[in-house]
Amino acid sequence: MSNVSSAIKSIQDIMRKDVGVDGDAQRISQMVWMIFLKIYDDREEELELTEEEYRSPIPEKYRWRNWAKDREGITGDELMKFVEDLFFALKTHLPTQGEVGRRAQVVRDVFEDTYNYMKSGTLMRQVVNKINEIDFNNTKDRHTFGAIYEQILRDLQSAGNAGEFYTPRAVTRFIVDRLNPQLHETVLDPACGTGGFLACIIDHKRQFVKSPDDEVALQETIHGVEKKALPHMLCVTNMILHGIDTPSGITHGNTLEKPYRDYGERDRVNVIATNPPFGGMEQDGIEGNFPTEFRTRETADLFMALIIKLLKNNGRAGVVLPDGFLFGEGVKTNLKKRLIEECNLHTIVRLPGSVFAPYTGIKTNVLFFTKGTPTKDVWFYEHRLPNGVKAYNKTRPMQFEEFQAERDWWGDEADGFRARRETEQAWKISAEGVERRGYNLDLKNPHTPDAESHDPDELLARFADQQADIQSIRNQLKAILSDALGGKA
Repeated sequence: MSNVSSAIKSIQDIMRKDVGVDGDAQRISQMVWMIFLKIYDDREEELELTEEEYRSPIPEKYRWRNWAKDREGITGDELMKFVEDLFFALKTHLPTQGEVGRRAQVVRDVFEDTYNYMKSGTLMRQVVNKINEIDFNNTKDRHTFGAIYEQILRDLQSAGNAGEFYTPRAVTRFIVDRLNPQLHETVLDPACGTGGFLACIIDHKRQFVKSPDDEVALQETIHGVEKKALPHMLCVTNMILHGIDTPSGITHGNTLEKPYRDYGERDRVNVIATNPPFGGMEQDGIEGNFPTEFRTRETADLFMALIIKLLKNNGRAGVVLPDGFLFGEGVKTNLKKRLIEECNLHTIVRLPGSVFAPYTGIKTNVLFFTKGTPTKDVWFYEHRLPNGVKAYNKTRPMQFEEFQAERDWWGDEADGFRARRETEQAWKISAEGVERRGYNLDLKNPHTPDAESHDPDELLARFADQQADIQSIRNQLKAILSDALGGKA
C-alpha cells in the first residue's frame, strides 16, 4: 500500500477514537482541512524558492510549519485552544488587498463552512504527525493523492451524502480530449465537485505552456463553481496540486442561485465540461431564477439551461447526462428544442450502465455540442463494454484507451463531420427527424434490433401488438377448450 493511502487509513483509525467526530462525513471533513493546510504549506515552500517577494496570506504563527511540523509540538488542551484561534483567524483575519489578498480569499473560502470536530488534542497531534509523513511535493505522493479523492467520495457516499459522483478519469479525459481546449480559451465547470474535469483540462493545456506568460494564461482561464463545502475544499486542494497556486477561479457557491437573466456576455466561456448532479432537487425558489419554459426543481435540467446560456458563440460543451434527459418531456423537451435550434448537437455517446458504479447503475450519455449554428444531424455512438467484461467495477474501471474507436471515427466539425460513417455502433438522425419524434433523443441502435427503447409511440405500439397476441392465444385456447367440451364452452 502506498505511503499516502496507508497514512489516510491510519488517520481515519485515530479519529474513530475521538468522541467529537461523529461518523464518516465529519471524519472526512476533519481530515481534509488539515491536509489542505499541509499541501498549502508544502506548495508555499516551493514558491518561496521561485518568487523573491512571496508573502503568505496565512499569519506566521498559523502556518502549518510553525505549529504542526514538530512531532513534539503543542498537544492536548493547548493544541485545541490553538486550533480554535486558527479557525477564527482564517475565517475573519486574513489580508484583503493585492495579490496576497487574492491568495487569502482562497483560504477564506475554504474555511468558510469548515469546522473542527475533534475534542482530543492528543489524538489531533497523532493525526497531524501522520499527515506530516506525506510529502506532497513528491510527484509520486502527489499522483497517488488523486486516487484518494475517489476513496473520500466513496466514503462520503456511504456516509449518506447522495449526489457526490466521482466521474471516472477515463470519461473526463475522453471529454476533454474531444473538446480540445486551447491555452487562451476560458473553461468552466459550473458544478465542479472535486475538480476532476478541471484537473484534466489543466493537464491537457500544459502542452501549450512555453513561457511564464503562458502559465499566467493557463491559470486565469480555469473556472469552477461548487456548492458544497467539502468538495469545494477538495477542488481547491486539487488545483494547488496541479500547479494553480492561487485558484481564485474556483468559487464556493451555487451557479443556479444567480438569476438566469443576470448572466451576460462577460460570464460566457469558450468551453464547458461537466457532469451536473442528476436526480437531485433544488431548494424552493431556485427555479424562479429561470425563464418559464425551463422552470423545474430538477438540478440537471437547470444546469443544462444555464450551460447553453453560458457558452460563447462557437463555444463547445461536453456534458454527462442520464438517459432520462433523452426521453423526458416537459422542460426536458424545451431544453432539447433549444439545443437543436441554437446549438449543433453533433454527438451523443451512449455509455454502458456500470460506468458510474458503485455510485449508481443509471445509464448515462455524453452530449457534445457547439453553440451558434443549428443542428443538422445528431450522431449517436454506442460505447460497448470490452470483450470479456460484463460490467465495470472498482477493480475493473473504464480505461481511456477504450475510447480509441470513437476517436478514430470522430472526424472534424469544421467540415461538418463529413468523414463520419454509420457502423454497428454509430448511427444518426436529422434535426427534422428529432422534431418529428417530439424531441425524444432516446434512439436505440438500429443495428441492435432488440435494444431497449423508451419512445412512447414505440412502447404503445409494442403494447398493442402484445395485447393482440394475448387475445389471439386466448381465442385459440377458447377454441381448443370448446372442442374438448363438445362445443359447450
